[in-house]
Amino acid sequence: FQAEDGIRDFCLSRGLGDVYKRQILDRQVEISHLGGPGGWNDPDMLEVGNGGMTTSEYEAHFALWALLKSPLLIGCDLTTMTEDTKRILMNEEIIELNQDDLGKSGVRLWQRQGEHGLYEVWVGELSGNELGVIMFNRGEETTQITVSYEELKWNGQHANVRDLYARQDLGLVAGELRFDVPSHSVKVLRAVSYTHLTLPTIYSVQISVVAVSLKKK
Repeated sequence: FQAEDGIRDFCLSRGLGDVYKRQILDRQVEISHLGGPGGWNDPDMLEVGNGGMTTSEYEAHFALWALLKSPLLIGCDLTTMTEDTKRILMNEEIIELNQDDLGKSGVRLWQRQGEHGLYEVWVGELSGNELGVIMFNRGEETTQITVSYEELKWNGQHANVRDLYARQDLGLVAGELRFDVPSHSVKVLRAVSYTHLTLPTIYSVQISVVAVSLKKK
């Protein structure tokens, strides 16, 4: 553990916290599927607000740890948090990914080499037939990332999608998710399959009228 702490301190002191966290993230690929109720994987405490990373890198770090169902242990000084740090750590929609009742850890769907570096998609099954999807651009330039519903093993060709950092409903999206993701940033989405949408039950009531004929005696 001392060696690990030494690597962490070296990275943070030189503005390389993102490198340190990406190394930890890569270690989760082989074990993320093992996490769940009764045995949560712990890829280390949060470094949001500790320096050594940009705001976009903090957002990526927090969202990925949330989808992994990691214990979200704040590691910065609470008395000196910036407004950006508070905004990230107090985003209840990201926290809901972490606290979802199903308790299934997110996994990396794939990683690909682009013109400007690596990019990848992480996905986590949520309760209520929903999905958490994170597009993560590790490269040095903005990259368009596309993942099809077929790759996501999605039931249907339409989904209602919400951007969790923008706190914006994107409406009904067909066939695939396609977004431009800036360098070292994430696009964090929550998707509800159109075929799984909970619709109000419409009760059809049929009234039978029975005519009774009364005869005088």
